[in-house]
Amino acid sequence: MTTVAAYAVPAAKAPLARTTIERRAVGEHDVLIDIAFAGICHSDIHQAQEGWGEAIFPMVPGHEIAGVVSEAGPGVTRYRVGDRVGVGCMVDSCRQCENCAAGREQYCTGGGMVGTYNALDRNGEPTYGGYAEKIVVDEGYVVRVPDGIPSTRPPRCCAPASPCTPRSSAGAPVPARRSRSSAWAASATWASRSRTRWAPR
Repeated sequence: MTTVAAYAVPAAKAPLARTTIERRAVGEHDVLIDIAFAGICHSDIHQAQEGWGEAIFPMVPGHEIAGVVSEAGPGVTRYRVGDRVGVGCMVDSCRQCENCAAGREQYCTGGGMVGTYNALDRNGEPTYGGYAEKIVVDEGYVVRVPDGIPSTRPPRCCAPASPCTPRSSAGAPVPARRSRSSAWAASATWASRSRTRWAPR
């Protein structure tokens, strides 16, 4: 376990507060990511205000994560230390159902996908998102940030025409349908200067 600094919502509709959280140890197929930026999506605000139903608190939002791999488990094959990567809205799924096999993990029927935050992982522990210094994620739910994208812009996982599944970069099929970005509707609930990106330091 690693203790890292983070910003959490302690209760529904409460303001973000600086705190510390525990990240799990890096496993066989995990990567440890030093978070450089995390976009603020309007869905983060909905979740923090319990606008979509009962939520898990304290909550560390953030699912538009960009950073650099600082450690890789011994079984990791896709990434190495120093790679620029991103994490979207999910960090796990059953990996065995028909939808997972087809690269549509967001529709997992074998227990459901595990959200990057406001969810319980396979061990029953709460997940915490990108408003933190570091995150540990299975390599199958990490995407590479292309060299042509500057480090000052987080991956736009909710943006128009972006695939919904993290494995699409590996050539897995994705649904043809794309959704419009909820980030377009972002409000000034949190500091307006932080609406487009949030840096943990």
